[in-house]
Amino acid sequence: MALFQWTEKPARTLNAGGVIAPDERLPWPQTTVMGVQHVIAMFGATVLAPLLMGFDPNVAILMSGIGTLIFFFITGGKVPSYLGSSFAFIGVVIAASGYAGPGPNANLGVALGGIVICGLVYTVIGFIVHATNVKHTKSTPMAGMEVDEVEEGAAVHWIERLMPPVVTGTVVAVIGLNLAAIPIKNMAPTGFDAWMQAVTFISVGLVAVYTRGMTQRLLILVGLIAASLIYAVLTNGLGLGKPIDVSGIANAPWFGLPTFAAPVFQAQAILLIAPVALILVAENLGHIKAVSAMTGRDLNPYLGKAFIGDGVATMVSGASGGTGVTTYAENIGVMAATKIYSTAMFVVAACIAIVLGFSPKFGALIQAIPLAVMGGVSIVVFGLIAVAGAKIWVDNKVDFSDNRNLLVAAIPIILGTGEYTLKFGQFGLGGIGTATFGAIFLYWLLSRRR
Repeated sequence: MALFQWTEKPARTLNAGGVIAPDERLPWPQTTVMGVQHVIAMFGATVLAPLLMGFDPNVAILMSGIGTLIFFFITGGKVPSYLGSSFAFIGVVIAASGYAGPGPNANLGVALGGIVICGLVYTVIGFIVHATNVKHTKSTPMAGMEVDEVEEGAAVHWIERLMPPVVTGTVVAVIGLNLAAIPIKNMAPTGFDAWMQAVTFISVGLVAVYTRGMTQRLLILVGLIAASLIYAVLTNGLGLGKPIDVSGIANAPWFGLPTFAAPVFQAQAILLIAPVALILVAENLGHIKAVSAMTGRDLNPYLGKAFIGDGVATMVSGASGGTGVTTYAENIGVMAATKIYSTAMFVVAACIAIVLGFSPKFGALIQAIPLAVMGGVSIVVFGLIAVAGAKIWVDNKVDFSDNRNLLVAAIPIILGTGEYTLKFGQFGLGGIGTATFGAIFLYWLLSRRR
């Protein structure tokens, strides 16, 4: 198979409860609306990460769109994912650049150099995986679909042996649970905000259960709008909490260039930041496994390309002044809720993000969404990711009466949820990273006598 290849099935009508596969799409108006929903899902985290490191958030938004398009073309449109700012870089970037915040990072170039090299390491890993995981031959029709025919080689199943269902289910569950503290602890500073989070996830739940058609598919977007309106009535109208400030929307220009920056390659910063590639591999691998389980498609043949796409996108972002990027769990949660996996909607989302990157006014509009409302939506999305991990166990009939499976799942879940961190000098492997590699190691160790 060529590295760049994508074929799309014609648009079709969305039936109630139906699934839209990665190589299918809805009519373009509906695809566009779904793209907007995915932009909203990724926006909060993609903006927050650069602010914590002193990067220009508009560059981060712009690079997330460009990075998603790079990922789309390198994976041949086979893997539905959105690439946004990675939180894995925050600690090492702050350490490497000496950033004390707030405001712009005066030593940004040094951090960017490390991010570019990290992306290069990640890309090399991707080429190794792609070369050893599968041998592609040709495309042949099967059950009315175009699928890739895979010729088995000596190493064709090493990914499956490395991460069987008990491991993949654990990693996916950890991704959702690891993120749980963000909305609970950081996005509800007052008692009123905590109640508004509850109003938000209840609104999403009501939309999910009691509506039909496209309204039901847009449960995240519709629930967010409904909760924002309730928030505005209670705060701007009744004075019960911090009112929504729309002055930023009015004052922001429609068009403006973001602040680009060039990387500076410094050995100490590179040694500190480059190992983050291991965490990105762990994150991406877990995300691909989650999407594979949800779509019922074997995406293992595209693991190498997914790593390459993410690595190249990280290099391009770092070379332009943006953060390192990763496939986003938030958007996987939206796909789990809507059952729409069309890669076409991520092309639309990427284009919208590029427009936002050049438009401070649109960015101000999204940023005006109350923090508590974004927190309520995050609770829904992260919870759906965690449940997707449990679904992998159920679908693959993982036997938890077997002590090996029980411990392989139990220990990493606590490691990931509790943010267990192992230090290697100034580099720390924590949370999702320790849980992922911990699950793989435990499965290998506890299988030695079998």
